[in-house]
Amino acid sequence: MKSAAPGRVPEILVFDSGIGGLSIARCLHRQVPAARLTHVADNAGFPYGNQPEGTVTGRTVTLVMEQLRERPFDVIVVACNTASTVALPALRAATDIPVVGVVPAIKPASAVSENRRIGLLATPATVRRPYLEDLIDEFAADCLVERVGHPELVTWIEDWARGRPMPEPALSVALQPFREAGVDTLVLGCTHYPLITETLQKLLPEVRFWVDSGEAIARRTLYLLEQAGFDRDALQRFQSSGHRCLFSGPVMDDIDRFLDAVGFCRF
Repeated sequence: MKSAAPGRVPEILVFDSGIGGLSIARCLHRQVPAARLTHVADNAGFPYGNQPEGTVTGRTVTLVMEQLRERPFDVIVVACNTASTVALPALRAATDIPVVGVVPAIKPASAVSENRRIGLLATPATVRRPYLEDLIDEFAADCLVERVGHPELVTWIEDWARGRPMPEPALSVALQPFREAGVDTLVLGCTHYPLITETLQKLLPEVRFWVDSGEAIARRTLYLLEQAGFDRDALQRFQSSGHRCLFSGPVMDDIDRFLDAVGFCRF
């Protein structure tokens, strides 16, 4: 196996339509602290759930390839459920750099649920895509899966990151189907949602198990870096810095405090 250049800092590109990919970036930093992270938020195209599939694919490939021309990356993480569903084949055809996508964590949720009642909180686009049914049929066929596709939650979270209050009463109403179904496990089926886990836990104290895709994505990324020749011990022993967050469109300064809190600087 070809080894990575000694002492070189591994570079990971994290792509999302907004700031939700930062929840994946946090997991990556915990699992692979030596890696330097670049998060690209396509806020000019946000939200992807309202866009035609061709538009999502085109924007994803174009923006990722722009970054690849700027600096060498070792792994690309598409930290967006919608983009992962529709754009991965085109992106993988455009580059030989490993690409990791994200899907709702139905399999691990089924593994931990005790009463076989699982909730899925996602975007409307994710809830209605056929691949979700395939995941449920394959990994949770014996479970009741209560699905809530919320049309505004990603926008609420984007606003919350800029200092606006989260509309908790409205969010609590939206979560009512999970209470009525008696779910003991909740899948956070959008990368934005782990950013407000504490709020969700407060509103749904009866849920025992909270599941998202972040740690699985981080483990897969660590494996791919090892395959590229990076030393696993070094990847987990050293701490990198200089994490960047780039936006495709104009962004207000009110995001800077949130970015600083999660260890990123805006570029």
